[in-house]
Amino acid sequence: MSRKVRRLAGVVRLGLARFSGRLFGGDSRQLWSSIAGVAFAVMLMTTVGGISLGLASQSAIESEDVDYWVVPDAASASAIAVSVDAPRLGGVHSVTDQLADDDRIDYATPVLIRVLELSNPQTGNSEYILVAGVIPDSTNRSIIGLPTASLEPGDPHYADGTYDGPWTGQAVLSTGAATLLDAEKGTTLSPETGSATNRSFTVSDVAESEYTTGIGEVPVALVHLSEAQALSGATSGDQADQILVSTDDAAVAGDIERLYPQTNVVKRTGFAQQQLSSSSLPLAIAVGAVLTAFVVGTLFVATMMGLEVLSERASLATLAAIGYSSSSRSLLLVVETLSVTLSGAVVGLGLGIGGIELTNVLTERYLGIASVARFDPILVGAAFVVSVLIGLFASVYPVWLSHRANPVEVLQ
Repeated sequence: MSRKVRRLAGVVRLGLARFSGRLFGGDSRQLWSSIAGVAFAVMLMTTVGGISLGLASQSAIESEDVDYWVVPDAASASAIAVSVDAPRLGGVHSVTDQLADDDRIDYATPVLIRVLELSNPQTGNSEYILVAGVIPDSTNRSIIGLPTASLEPGDPHYADGTYDGPWTGQAVLSTGAATLLDAEKGTTLSPETGSATNRSFTVSDVAESEYTTGIGEVPVALVHLSEAQALSGATSGDQADQILVSTDDAAVAGDIERLYPQTNVVKRTGFAQQQLSSSSLPLAIAVGAVLTAFVVGTLFVATMMGLEVLSERASLATLAAIGYSSSSRSLLLVVETLSVTLSGAVVGLGLGIGGIELTNVLTERYLGIASVARFDPILVGAAFVVSVLIGLFASVYPVWLSHRANPVEVLQ
């Protein structure tokens, strides 16, 4: 080992010794305050990052009657999971028919979710609405908080895969969608996109939807599956995003997996909220959390370590007097600052994991939504990377303060 490397190792060991000595002895309030500041920033980033991961994860649409969701296995490519924008299921009508023939299953329906532009020709209002295509039965069920009773049972337009059967044109609107479109029961709506541009919908019912985000109710519409497929170009391969299955028999899950290979069959409690679109909202939330943690942590640690340097001027001057160069003293301060931020990262990670669990408990208890946030090992790496960046940037200020002090004047 060269002399230079041994010298650097000695400075690092001294920095760690100074940090641990001041942390557990003497006046350590400023160090503990710095650690607490970093811990708070990392906790905030971890909790919000967990929520963004939950929002970004593949999930299922709400239905009070559903016990299982069948979704594509995104990690594999198969003939059944059709990949268009995101993995989709294929041949969903035939699979649903097979599920319906099982006496243990009360109800099963594919769901195709697409954002479509609908317009009201009478008023000229045109808005993008979240449209869910389903296969209703003869009972009054609730999917995305909207009743299916006003929709004709079955899927007439599908016509055994020819897509030339009767077009029902029935649509159930949420109150939010009806308000945006200035529509009511009996209003005719025209789709502005899709291959079947000559088709229209007639509002068969308007109901209050429970499908909401943090900023209010989501404008949604419920239509027949084949009609949603025709408007969104999903007729090829008979595509849908997921299949909802209502049953009281837990053994059904294994049978579904064998019937529909390379898909995931997930229980109701295993899902976060449905990802409404392919927007970058989860990414924006995560980036915002990282930037907030970085800025808050850097400013707080820089201020507290600056005060620490001012109180330790005599000690730094002594090091200069016994031969420690300016660069060695700077490295010493960087090591101490990094020790503070890494300690804060460890504490903050623990608090952040607790924050994720608390978020899931509260949202399930008060909102009825399970697993809105989830933990991923990537959050651990992100926490330590951010803490190192905080330490490096925050150390600039205490290093600058140490260079301003004249060792001779301090020791006098």
